[in-house]
Amino acid sequence: MFGECHAHIIMDGKNYRKAVELHAEQVQDDVIRRHLKAYQDVGVSFVRDGGDSYGVSRRAKELAPEYGIDYRTPVFAIHKEGHYGSIVGRSFRNLREYYQRVLEAREEGADFIKIMTTGLLDFDNHGKVTGTPLEAAEVREMAHIAHEEGFAVMSHTNGVYGVQAALEAGVDSVEHGNYMDEETVLMLAQSRTVWVPTLVTVRNLMGCGRYEDRVIRPIMDHAAANLRLAYEKGAMIAPGSDAGAYQVPHGKGIEDELSAFLQILGDTAEVRTRLENGEYEIYRRFCRN
Repeated sequence: MFGECHAHIIMDGKNYRKAVELHAEQVQDDVIRRHLKAYQDVGVSFVRDGGDSYGVSRRAKELAPEYGIDYRTPVFAIHKEGHYGSIVGRSFRNLREYYQRVLEAREEGADFIKIMTTGLLDFDNHGKVTGTPLEAAEVREMAHIAHEEGFAVMSHTNGVYGVQAALEAGVDSVEHGNYMDEETVLMLAQSRTVWVPTLVTVRNLMGCGRYEDRVIRPIMDHAAANLRLAYEKGAMIAPGSDAGAYQVPHGKGIEDELSAFLQILGDTAEVRTRLENGEYEIYRRFCRN
């Protein structure tokens, strides 16, 4: 299996707002088909989407079999009101509303639940994450509710506090995981959680002009060091590029992500096998049927 373990088919890798506007009135099949063809062309047979607010990933799941692709989606991500996540999903104010969102996701055909527990890495303040992370107790309840309803949990999470809270909550995958420290990486290695680091969301910004390379380089180096440590300690890791993010095209994004893994860890049979095992874990946990 060659899978893309983190994608957003609603995005185009160029301009988020324009990409979303295309689907604002009606989901555009021709755009979805173009992205699915890009995956087909590079031999991808499994895609796990991170969700959106317009039903685009849900439609992609319907069209994907025509391209030989098993497409899985949470339909929409779930974020707490006032916190990061509105670009990919629906909000909740309290755990009662969160439970309703989980039920809505099930009714709309979700394969798993995606939660947003922190903001993004802050390019203006190295080592910092935007916004305020959700409290660990709340994350634990969110994961518990989703698991009780029979869903695996994909968690958008960055920073030491956020990742540790997600790991303690027993989420099935941590997406991004920027700025972990050594203690957190060791916790990851001792858990059942799969880490999908989405390396190229940062690496592909080198030389593009959006940020100075001197800003990008230390973020890249920190992520590479964490990946090497996670691999050394036996953590489960899987390649997912966050395809659709700026400078991360559908299809090529996962090729870039795999190349980044092999550059950092070495292109050996053992490394490739470990990555394949990570992909299999994602596939096994996040496909409900």
